Amino acid sequence: MILPLVITAVAFGITLLYASYRDLKERRVPHKTWRPALLVAAPMAILIYGQAILADWRTGIAYIIIVALFCGFFYAFAALNMFGGADAYALIVITAAMPFFPVEPLLGIPPHAFFPFTVLANAVILNIVAPVALFLRNIAEGNRAPLPYLFLGFPVDGRNIQNVFGFVMEDIEERDGIVERRFVGFAETLRRMASGKGRRYTKDLRLHPEEHREELALYRKAGRVWISYGIPFIIPITAGFMTALFIGDILYWIMKTLAGM
Repeated sequence: MILPLVITAVAFGITLLYASYRDLKERRVPHKTWRPALLVAAPMAILIYGQAILADWRTGIAYIIIVALFCGFFYAFAALNMFGGADAYALIVITAAMPFFPVEPLLGIPPHAFFPFTVLANAVILNIVAPVALFLRNIAEGNRAPLPYLFLGFPVDGRNIQNVFGFVMEDIEERDGIVERRFVGFAETLRRMASGKGRRYTKDLRLHPEEHREELALYRKAGRVWISYGIPFIIPITAGFMTALFIGDILYWIMKTLAGM
């Protein structure tokens, strides 16, 4: 089954690179972006699962169940607004069509041998780099905020907030001519994400300025407003895919190193 997996990996790799470019530039990746890759991957997936079942039907069925669970997990997170739709779609497609490693990467194939898990784990680990870099930037620039927010965002000029990608991390309102503000807590942010309401995306401010005239006026009065760093998760997914393909499972390597194995 090596050849079908390699063909799928090439198709997905090209698509992920293009999707990262689109998401970084426009913050939008239409589902049709995946159509050419799916035309290649669909028949390859039939061969992959068919060969797996013929080789060992118990293992093949087990992988199909795991794939279904992972796809359901990603779909549920998207439905709860924990993932972007394009991010969840990418992870579902990768999981469904590439359950196995196409070739042995530099660090070897991990014991679980489930390629999508390595992609996700690598993506999460690599995504940690951005908050650390953001924290160092905030410290260097002297930006002040509660500690967690120094890792998650940065202040921008309220007059140009609509031109920066991210979502507003502060609740700002005006009472008796005085601008009052507070950072939105982590638990409250999760509740807003789950409800799909209450988060103010800068993209909405840019696309629908008339609908958000009051908020834009408040942000101008506030001076500098804290927003999230807004890096699309499709970029870490792409990095996770590439590192899983060529390097291997970073999480397993870290655990193995810490255990002295």
